[in-house]
Amino acid sequence: MKALNPATIRPPFAAYAQGTEIPAGKRVVVTSGQLGIRPDDSIPESSYDQALICFENIREILREGGMAPSDVAHISAYVTSRDHMSGYMRARDEFLAGTGRIPSSTLLIVSGFTREEFKVEVEVIAAK
Repeated sequence: MKALNPATIRPPFAAYAQGTEIPAGKRVVVTSGQLGIRPDDSIPESSYDQALICFENIREILREGGMAPSDVAHISAYVTSRDHMSGYMRARDEFLAGTGRIPSSTLLIVSGFTREEFKVEVEVIAAK
């Protein structure tokens, strides 16, 4: 995959690419939005801890599809407050650390999720 960052537009605000080119012939995996809930149904309080769970779930989904974080082309994330952006971004950067990938990314602030205690939701598109 190729990161697309045209010199004619403003550089990204953080560690992401403005676009990602997925070459022909690649397999694609698209995840559903993952929430910060553990298998035992517990939900941590912090947005960082919730985002860690989201990315661990995504790692497992990718593994089942024969992929890894290094195959992520795009990340879409949703947080319920600007206060939760830094926790999410810290977990995202840890998820991508060592992959050599800076995927394209979208981050939205939303009014809420299905349960009030959820602060972060993350979905990805991966290709290999």
